[in-house]
Amino acid sequence: MYFVSLALALPLAFVFLGAGRTKLTKSIDDLAAAGMAWAKEIPVWAVRLVALLELAGAVGVVAGPLAGILLGWTWATALGLYAAAGLSLTMLVAAIMHIVRGEFKYTWKMNLGLLALAIIETVVIAYI
Repeated sequence: MYFVSLALALPLAFVFLGAGRTKLTKSIDDLAAAGMAWAKEIPVWAVRLVALLELAGAVGVVAGPLAGILLGWTWATALGLYAAAGLSLTMLVAAIMHIVRGEFKYTWKMNLGLLALAIIETVVIAYI
């Protein structure tokens, strides 16, 4: 199950590392120009907080199970579980936000795909 977890975690981490890095380093105007108009409607600190949570989730889904495998730290595997659950919640909130803003017809594939991947990763880590 560890290898299945890592196979799911790597693409999940790749996407969220990129998304988090972009939200953390780009200006709000650059984010809005890139299609994230919602970033102009919330405080800057909230955008940066989302970025930090995405980065923490990306690191956690990979590092947690890896530390469980390589070092035998079962508590680290639990952190991976929490990270995957957090990414699931992130995508659920993102989908709700896009539905409310009328953007879901443009974002549904990415929202639901990442939500499904994060939920499956959460279940797989739970069974490790």
